[in-house]
Amino acid sequence: MATILRDGDLSLLDGTVAVVGYGSQGHAHALNLHDSGVKVVVGLREGSSSWGDAEAAGLAVASIPDAVRDAQLVSLLLPDQVQPQVFTEHVEPDLGENAAVLFAHGFNVLYGRIAPAAGHDVIMVAPKGPGHVVRRLFTEGFGTPALIAVEQDASGRARDLALAYAVGIGAARAGILETTFKEETETDLFGEQAVLCGGTTELIRAGFETLVAAGYQPEIAYYECLHELKLIVDLLWEGGFKHMRWSISDTAEFGDYVSGPRVIDSHVRERMQAVLDDIRSGEFAKLWIAEMDSGEAGLRGHRAEAANQLIETVGEELRSLMRREDASAVG
Repeated sequence: MATILRDGDLSLLDGTVAVVGYGSQGHAHALNLHDSGVKVVVGLREGSSSWGDAEAAGLAVASIPDAVRDAQLVSLLLPDQVQPQVFTEHVEPDLGENAAVLFAHGFNVLYGRIAPAAGHDVIMVAPKGPGHVVRRLFTEGFGTPALIAVEQDASGRARDLALAYAVGIGAARAGILETTFKEETETDLFGEQAVLCGGTTELIRAGFETLVAAGYQPEIAYYECLHELKLIVDLLWEGGFKHMRWSISDTAEFGDYVSGPRVIDSHVRERMQAVLDDIRSGEFAKLWIAEMDSGEAGLRGHRAEAANQLIETVGEELRSLMRREDASAVG
């Protein structure tokens, strides 16, 4: 079993931490570190729409080169697509001789799109949750679990620096696990594709379309296959399979046991293995990098196609109705 870490020496962050980017993870890391007493400067492109937001939150803001220039640690929290160009053009030329470079996901380092020089610590602190959750839980006195990893230990204390940063964003309150850039990247990609995003959305859509094709009302199918899913996921999050099954009816539990394996059978597991094989071989990375380099027209096409599916139009109408009902109840 992996060892869960809960300690780190925050005092190691005794210089400036430059948080490059102020999106989902960037705003959470910057604000949490600031509230933990770390000196933070947010690095943004000139004219960024986030500049005013960061200043309004009480953070120091500077251009990316100015933020990076005197930083002890540079946290690169931009989308994967833009990280390599920003690093090459705006970070690397002004990176201090002994400055550490931190990532929240290992994709660009693992696949060689970013390679800091040998004199720099290259570390990862990857919270296991969206940025707004990382921030909200921190303000409530809790934390989001995080993974830490060391790709390059130039200083001899890269691991300690990663632990300090994890403590600063509140991860030690929930637990820290050690991993590698390779393990984090491959498991993260697999989880997103096979379970959390790709697997879940396709399972929901298949269930919805099966009911509609059989003649049931789309609105009923939406409630059964999508709306109620949140309630089940909340139960799973609170206490795992056992807690969820304890909370539902005996009829639902019996159906879980006898029909779940009929849907998610050996064929699905084989396809999951094929997805994992593509990730581990680098095939998915090649596909995604080619898509990024070509302007992401394919991604935009997928988005447009998905937006026109019946489950989306029905869901939009029903969610609007529920919001109106909620507003009426409040009033």
